[in-house]
Amino acid sequence: MIRTIFLAAAFLAIGSYPVAQASGKDVGHLSSHWGYAGATGPEHWGSLNPGYGTCAHGVNQSPINLQNFIEAKLPPIDFAYTNAQATEIINNGHTIQVNFPPKTAAIRLDNNTFELKQFHFHAPAENQIDNTQFAMEAHFVHADLSGNLAVVAVMMQGGETNPALENLWREFPAKADGPHPLAAPFFAESMLPVNREYFRYNGSLTTPPCTEGVRWLVLKQAVPISEEQVKVFATLMRHANNRPVQPVNARTVLR
Repeated sequence: MIRTIFLAAAFLAIGSYPVAQASGKDVGHLSSHWGYAGATGPEHWGSLNPGYGTCAHGVNQSPINLQNFIEAKLPPIDFAYTNAQATEIINNGHTIQVNFPPKTAAIRLDNNTFELKQFHFHAPAENQIDNTQFAMEAHFVHADLSGNLAVVAVMMQGGETNPALENLWREFPAKADGPHPLAAPFFAESMLPVNREYFRYNGSLTTPPCTEGVRWLVLKQAVPISEEQVKVFATLMRHANNRPVQPVNARTVLR
């Protein structure tokens, strides 16, 4: 049943779970041996490393299938992305990640500033919206001064070629190694849809150590991506890089 609640109650619902807080230092894909299939796949993450226990035992894990929405007066996300230009691209073996220098871009949320650190891709998408899985998903990872994380998720729907991605796709590193400087300018705002209304829920990192306490802001409007662009990414990764959806448990999904 859909219920209407006041904004204050909405924010209380998001923050009321007793969880360990994710921090900027938890965000990384190179720290230990894990993968997306076989003996190192998602169903085994919790046993691969003592620090990955939350992957198996956490109760607020991401991604999820967003449904059973609660109506809330969510304020607009204040994107300070003007002229936010990326500087580096990395193939870390799990995804393609694009890095931004300090104090380049940020969002304002909950009377706090979360600085954009990086974004990366998953194919197929990790979060689902009312049982719909999209072709790809981009995660814009932000952190405040205390290391608390806020992730803006942008769904990517198969269809037309996305011109904003063309130069970036040409610069994909062919193998997993350190960061490479971007030759062509790439701006964060070019990846965002025109309509920036969003769903919100409390979750976790979708990769080990699966730390909880992450603010998830899933934009409602998808951006386009062609089958060929998806194929280029998937071929480079050599495998799907999406964690399966996790139980919602007692959480609420606001819209």
